Parts: sequence; structure tokens; C-alpha cells
Amino acid sequence: MAQGQFLRNIIVETPSKPGNLGKVTMAIGQLNGDIGDIQTIKVGTVSTIREIALLCNNKEHLDEIVAAIEDLKNGIKVHAVTDDVLQAHEGGKIHMKASHPIRSLADLRRVYTPGVASVCKTIEEDPEQANYFTGISNTVAIVTDGTAILGLGNIGPVAGMPVMEGKAVLFDQFVGISGIPILLDTSNPDEVVETIKHIHQGFGAILLEDIGAPHCFEIEDRLKKELSIPVMHDDQHGTAVVALAAALTACKHVGVDLADSKIGQIGLGAAGLAISRMFIAYGVEELKGIDLNPKATAMLEEFGGIVAQSMEEIMATCDLVIATTGVANLIKPEMVRKGQIILALSNPNAEIMPDVALEAGAAYAADGRLVNNVLGFPGIFRGALNANAKEITYPMLIAAALAIVESTKRDDLVPHPLDPNVHVNVALAVERVVYEEQAK
Repeated sequence: MAQGQFLRNIIVETPSKPGNLGKVTMAIGQLNGDIGDIQTIKVGTVSTIREIALLCNNKEHLDEIVAAIEDLKNGIKVHAVTDDVLQAHEGGKIHMKASHPIRSLADLRRVYTPGVASVCKTIEEDPEQANYFTGISNTVAIVTDGTAILGLGNIGPVAGMPVMEGKAVLFDQFVGISGIPILLDTSNPDEVVETIKHIHQGFGAILLEDIGAPHCFEIEDRLKKELSIPVMHDDQHGTAVVALAAALTACKHVGVDLADSKIGQIGLGAAGLAISRMFIAYGVEELKGIDLNPKATAMLEEFGGIVAQSMEEIMATCDLVIATTGVANLIKPEMVRKGQIILALSNPNAEIMPDVALEAGAAYAADGRLVNNVLGFPGIFRGALNANAKEITYPMLIAAALAIVESTKRDDLVPHPLDPNVHVNVALAVERVVYEEQAK
């Protein structure tokens, strides 16, 4: 399967006879193209025209596939290649919209002057009333400095805006939260922290997004200490929640107890360290990790993990191995120990493909395409805002992971991200923990 992020649609015409679509899909598959949706555009007496969504490694890979389809001949033609992704982003994906229509002067006077003055006075006298009479308690700032956008690296905050808008769309569609992108032109921790501190009163929570290591750790830690609203770096904790859920489900499939298993973490960047901390918080007693950065391994030791001497040590001694290095094919088939669980989570290129790991003897294997943090962050923030939480804690995050596991259908690793029930279940689980913590 292609593991790239180059998504295009091809318009293909085939003779209206059985088997021709199969020829096209076989040509794509033989070149490791990943087929998404197939939509029939026109059915004629002589030919049929279809639109096929295609995920490739790059433009050269796409050109190779198109040429292979054209070489089939016998009436099979590629009419066009379209970019629906760019079209979907034209004009942006979000906009602010009023929750109350203004159809009369009476409406205007209620939502603006003079009526709004009495609401302002109410909040001045009791600032907590802003939670009820403004949208603050249902608004999350999505903050980035653009230093770790997807797998693209430090491309800047403006280039990262489509990701921030996407996050806002998911907040709105899944849990009804208003997400507001905030783009920062600085990566200096002092300046980032000060900026967020100066604007935080307009938000119910802060979501840090695509901020690179190591400054992401300092920024999050300082904001958590200095602000009285929830703060979470999604690349760390959102990913860790879903990774924990996936590991628990994988262990269930294999018939082992995660807490009693020896865990190996290959790669200790923002996600890798967060996953390690999450597993230790869950109750894993032995977790080994490795990274080329000595500062990262030192942080692992601070959190209670063990620094492995080599990747080979992890592969030889650990029952469940998680990899977040971003290095394709880093784990060789001969390293896989029979009965291991392997979660190679780097996107777009996994450290080892699941089919390769299974063939080498792994009891269970999956890659990062399934472990998507969209399963976690919307419900986590919805639950935190509903319960008026002041922070996001590990018990809340573990409850979110368990809710994801409980929402997973038999034989699946995690739920489908478009399943509305998973987001409701995560929110309820998080909210329940907040109330329990407040009652202590």
C-alpha cells in the first residue's frame, strides 16, 4: 500500500463490459497505489466514466500509475487528474457565524446596544457569569508556531493554517466546540507563553498544535502552571491517548495484559515521550525507550522509564513495541520476535508495514493510519469544558483511552473516526473523572 500523502482523483473511462474496472484497479494495485472512493459519474451503453480517489507517494508515482492505466488501451482512457483537496480548501474551511439571527430592531437592541450593556455589567460584577452569557466557555484556541506541521516539519504557521482550520472543523462537527486558530510568528518559549497568557481570557481552553520538540514541553508545562483553564498539546497527549487505546485493544486481541507486559518505545520525540508517560501513568511497570537525542532519553528516565542500549535490545526483549521515529522501514523483519505486538505509528511511512511484521511472526501489527488523534481530542475538550475543568490530568486522559476501547467494534483496533458515539463516550468519560476529582 502507498503510504504517501499525495491525494488526487482520476477520471477514467472504461468500456461498459464486466472486468474492465478490475483491470484498472489491478493496474493501480500492482504499482502500490492506494484506492479510496470510487464514484460512477456516467453510465452509457458503450462506456462508463468513474472518478477514483488515489493516494500516492508523490507526483512521479501518480504519473506512473496513470501511464499504466493508459497502457491498458482497448477503450480504457484517463480523461483527467483532479485535485479535490485543494478545491476543498478554497476560501478556507471555517468562518465565524452568529448563533442568533437579527431580523428586527428589537433583535438588534437585545444582542447589541443598548441591551448588551446590562450583560457587560453582570459579568463585571461576577466574572464567572461570562461562562453563561458569552461563548468563551465553548471556545478553544488552536495555537501553533508552525514548527512541526504533520510530517512536513518547520514550514511556518501560515502554511500550517489548513491544519488548524481542519482541527476547528473537527471540533465543530464532532462536539460543537468553536475552535479559533491562532498563528504565532515566534517559537521562543517566553514569547509564546506570554502571548497566550495575554489572550487566554477569551477562551475556555488552549489546544497546542504542531509545536516542535523540545520547546513544546516547556511551553505546555509553563502554561499548565500559569493558566486556570485546560491546556493540552495534542501531538503529545492526543496521540498518546489513542496509542494507549490501540495498545489495549491489541493486547485484548492477543490475550495479554498491557500492565504486565514489557513495553518498548522507539523514538522519544513529542509523541514518543508522551506515549511513554501515558503508559507509565496507566500502570505499565517496565517501559524501555531509545532515541538518538540524549536529552530525550534523560526525560524518559525522569518519567520512570528505562533507557535501552539499542533498538535491537527493545525488539529482543519487549512484548509490545511502539515506533514513532518517522523513519520508513527502520524495523527489519528479522528483528521481529514471534508473538510480539508492533504498532509502527509514523506517518506517512511506517517503521515496518503491518503485513511484513505479521509475516515475520508478530502476533498483531498496525500502522499510524488507524491511530488518529481525532478519536481523542474533540471528546477530551468537550468533557473538560462541560465540567468546567481547570486542567487536563492523566486520569482524564486514561478515561478517554478506555472510552475509545469500549467504543471499538469487535475485530477492529480503534473505532471509525466518523462514529459520533466515540466522541460522546470520550466526553462523558472525561467529564465523569473531572466531577470525581472535584468531589475529593
